[in-house]
Amino acid sequence: MKAEEIINKPVERIVKKIDFNGEVIDCYYRKARKPMTKEEIMAQGPGGNTFAFCPPKKTETVYPEPGIVSHHDVGVKMRDGVTIYCDVYLPEHAKGKLPAIISWSFFGKRPGDGQDEWKIMGVPAGTVSLMAKFESADPGYWCHQDYAVVNVDPRGIGHSEGDHHLFGTQDGRDGYDLIEWLATQDWCSGKIALFGNSGVAMTQWRIAAEQPPHLTCIAPWEATGDLYRESAYEGGIPAYAFMEGVVGFTTGDNYIDDMVYMACKYPFMNAYWKDKIPQFEKIRIPVYATACWNHFHLRGSFEGFKKIRTSRKWMRAHREFEWPDTYGNKGLEDLKLYFDRYLKGIRNGWELTPKVRIEVQDAYEYDFQTDRPEKEFPLARTEYKKLYLDAATKSLSYRAPVKVAEVSHDGATGTTNFDVTFTEDTEITGFMKLHLNVEARGHDDMDLFIAIKKLDEKGDFLPVSVLGEPHPGAWGKMRVSHRELDPKLSTDWQPVQAHTGEQRLKPGEIVPVDIEIWPTSRLWHKGQQLRVEITGDYRREGWFERLEWDHDNHGEHVFHTGGAYESYLQIPSIPPRYVAGDYIYR
Repeated sequence: MKAEEIINKPVERIVKKIDFNGEVIDCYYRKARKPMTKEEIMAQGPGGNTFAFCPPKKTETVYPEPGIVSHHDVGVKMRDGVTIYCDVYLPEHAKGKLPAIISWSFFGKRPGDGQDEWKIMGVPAGTVSLMAKFESADPGYWCHQDYAVVNVDPRGIGHSEGDHHLFGTQDGRDGYDLIEWLATQDWCSGKIALFGNSGVAMTQWRIAAEQPPHLTCIAPWEATGDLYRESAYEGGIPAYAFMEGVVGFTTGDNYIDDMVYMACKYPFMNAYWKDKIPQFEKIRIPVYATACWNHFHLRGSFEGFKKIRTSRKWMRAHREFEWPDTYGNKGLEDLKLYFDRYLKGIRNGWELTPKVRIEVQDAYEYDFQTDRPEKEFPLARTEYKKLYLDAATKSLSYRAPVKVAEVSHDGATGTTNFDVTFTEDTEITGFMKLHLNVEARGHDDMDLFIAIKKLDEKGDFLPVSVLGEPHPGAWGKMRVSHRELDPKLSTDWQPVQAHTGEQRLKPGEIVPVDIEIWPTSRLWHKGQQLRVEITGDYRREGWFERLEWDHDNHGEHVFHTGGAYESYLQIPSIPPRYVAGDYIYR
């Protein structure tokens, strides 16, 4: 999807002047998708948008299944007078007051009712009840554990009043108001949590940063943090398609923050984008976060875990996609221990849960280790090593080449690989960075897509499986004109781009770049190969999400190595914990 398509899209827009901490920005809002009935959706055929479902507003009490009572379309007034609506699910015969689990997102509070069968990829039909909001706590489980579940249509979603501003401090303030209102209800114990994955996890960072007094703990499972760096302009390369999907399916009576149009209008970091970066340092309550090594929420999950200021925080990183992880019995049982501890005060030993648990990936659906306990991330015992690139041999080595060499490919269609064969088992866990010296011949910019792949002894690709599909490997991206780093955010092991402007390349100019590779954990067995794959576009077959980038590649991409053009992949090598004779303990 190109910027011209977004700008010229025939949609109804309004503009508001919004003050973001003293900087006034013209913000464009798009008319939200019209709420539809189940019959209207079904009439569209198999491609009908189930997230457009929104039943007519009707305040009523229903009994969706034995043992559960639901109060539909309960109105809650925000501090500015806007009313939003929620569905409250309660155990029918609760003994005493209940803690509450909130699902806060723009997905619609009753999407399951708009389908004959609640379909969630990777989750067998019937696992999740129709009461569950997408990517959220299922009342069909939690109410039977004596919890209340509150499904919310935030401002501007469904029939809630106002216009919706995606992932900003407005969402946080409204979440604060909803939580404090809940705490006054006669059925509520005053202990309240936020839970959900993906989009439902992302809002948790923003609400928790507002520090509502009755928010007791959160569980953001897979949560993008910095919308600019991790979604709209990863590496500085615009990615309009996924945002268009989000904005396009959002349903309500009014307007929604047109983040796609805003990305075209404001291609560099400004107050609008900064408002979408959570204030992690203000989060002081218990946090149980998760991350999938192979999904775009990965960086935000670890950034949040790293920056929140509480000692009561836990991270679990895994290979598989978020939905099977959220609704599988292992995840549910683990989450119940966490919520029982902080929402019910049950002393069940949760505090002894390792602060970090990681799956060390191997190949396909096989993990070398599962839930390996660690004390921190990045791991304190990490040994950072450099694998130097040699353009003459297209290889990687722990020894830097002396001779200057270059290799090039067509910027739009080409690929350049650098390989190394490991002579011993090698675990890479943490953040990598790729330092290159690059030149654009025939153009003034370059978009670089990096994949860190694993090959077998014969040189054949060994992917990891995500929802049964092969994943291309740990990744990084960079638009070279955005190469300037932010010195306050960058470390030696994690370069972070500033995105405050662009530095176009001059003819014949060779520039150094440091590319952030998002974190991973994987084992290479002795004899297997690591490959640095450099291309001008993202290459993945058959994946269901709209992962597309508006890349700008022309002419030749040239990579210089050796001598003054020292280039390398810095890897976080993890030594064994103990070595005793022939035995290695990882």
